[in-house]
Amino acid sequence: MPLAKIDLHSHFVPDFYRDALLEAGIDKPDGTHLIPGNDENARHLTRRVNEYAADLKRRRPDKFGFFASLPLPDVKGSLEEIAHAIDTLNADGFTLMSNHHGHYPGDSIFDPVFDELNRRKAIVFIHPTTPCTAVPGEGCVQAAPLAHTYPRSTFEFFFDTARVYTNLFLKGTVSRCPEITFVVTHGGGCLPPLITRVSSVPAILKLPGLDSAVNPTFVKERLNSEQFFFDTAGWVFPDQIKGLLAYLEEKTKGKRMVYGSDIPWTPFGAVKTLSEDHDKYVGEFFPGEEESVGTGNAERLLKWKGRPGQA
Repeated sequence: MPLAKIDLHSHFVPDFYRDALLEAGIDKPDGTHLIPGNDENARHLTRRVNEYAADLKRRRPDKFGFFASLPLPDVKGSLEEIAHAIDTLNADGFTLMSNHHGHYPGDSIFDPVFDELNRRKAIVFIHPTTPCTAVPGEGCVQAAPLAHTYPRSTFEFFFDTARVYTNLFLKGTVSRCPEITFVVTHGGGCLPPLITRVSSVPAILKLPGLDSAVNPTFVKERLNSEQFFFDTAGWVFPDQIKGLLAYLEEKTKGKRMVYGSDIPWTPFGAVKTLSEDHDKYVGEFFPGEEESVGTGNAERLLKWKGRPGQA
């Protein structure tokens, strides 16, 4: 029998969102702020997406929760949406992108948003997207030189996960916002092998604007704390997980993991195979904690009393 799972990493595509993508000339989804500079459009689309998700949760609370979207890089609109999502829609948390038109979480322009998320003790799920650089007068210039040859999600997304968490640590957001709980996708992407290197930068280079508290010990302590969870979406088992486990302590590693399918961007057939791999290997890497990884950690994170069923 398959192990019970709560899926912390799945996507939904309402018809109106698909239509908005096509109208914006986008053939691949990339967030809810689709048109650079058009904050009104982003606010409207974000609100519709969040209302749609909230309705699913209202109708089937035994099956669904949701992370609300924000219309970043529009800070004012995002602050308004945080309040609406929590106070009216009963969102379980928030989903951000690894960059928003070339602006990366951790940049000072987003400080008001993260300060409010910290005040609200919010869960923040950051999904990777195409790496991008904000260039004055040119908008967002993609920094994915091999995108014409390979799908961006195959490896560019994993590099961008490393970028965004490097920025969040080095710019001091992680230190300043200890009440935010981060859900790191795809087992940390390309972040784990770079942790010692990037967390040594403040002490070695002493660059201005970097958090002097950040060092390898500090980062390891935070990753082992309740401030961080890692989902298993993608081909995390059996090899990629080993890089992450090098930074997780034996006593906490089983408490840091949650299941993720990445459906439907990961095709249904692959999701089935990956779910079977999860069930095959979870006991090997987290012996005795299979239930925690599948459901218990998600229940604790989301403060859910019931279980939404099996994946």
